[in-house]
Amino acid sequence: MKRGYPEVGELVIGTVKTVKPYGAFVALDEYGNKEGFIHIGEIATGWIKYIRDYIREGQKVVCKVLRVDPERGHIDLSLKRVNEHQRREKIQEWKNEKKAQKLFEIVAQRLGKSVEECYEEFGYEIMEHYGTLFAAFEDAAINEDALKDEGFEGPWLKVFTQVAQENIVPPYVKISGYLELTTSAPDGIERIKKVLSKIESESVVVTYVGAPRYRIMVEAEDYKTAEEILQNAAQIALKEFEKMGGEGEFQRRL
Repeated sequence: MKRGYPEVGELVIGTVKTVKPYGAFVALDEYGNKEGFIHIGEIATGWIKYIRDYIREGQKVVCKVLRVDPERGHIDLSLKRVNEHQRREKIQEWKNEKKAQKLFEIVAQRLGKSVEECYEEFGYEIMEHYGTLFAAFEDAAINEDALKDEGFEGPWLKVFTQVAQENIVPPYVKISGYLELTTSAPDGIERIKKVLSKIESESVVVTYVGAPRYRIMVEAEDYKTAEEILQNAAQIALKEFEKMGGEGEFQRRL
């Protein structure tokens, strides 16, 4: 559940509560059922003779936020400004988030705490960082150190990751290894940067761990492909660095 109010321009999903001749009142599912209003002019393009031909009570709708007035509790919405692609994507995001909320309840249960306690302790912070709970669960399912690498800490991390890996099927895999590069050249740092820049790409990310170690992270659709990319990147880096007079070694992280 998101805190506060939605932002202008944000896509939200809601349940139609009341339909009037002049518009419809919608409970926002992601914001504690805060109420928004769709003026009849924002229901559909063109002239509307019978509003119930376009919207009805109990219907799930995806709307765009036009205006927000927290002091008065007013949220103005538009149905017609959401295209079909945006609608499908938002509904899938909402379904994913419903699943994530169920998984979060499992995390809370295993920690012996209430769901609200867990939200206050780390849940809201995760959502602010990742945008959605599901994105955090997905990241943890792909890489067990993902949340730790993002700066999160605490005894809940292990439980959160376990629940993620038990319930989320990653859309891709991540593997990594370490390069150790050493040189006595006065411009050694620049040489290392030059070598590492040669192997960085959309699927290969290099991060500094601590001299002389550098982490190579590879993202791919399956482990076989990821392994090939990782080994190839490591060999290119080692050969290029040896040409520059340096020494290197690669260690696969298991």
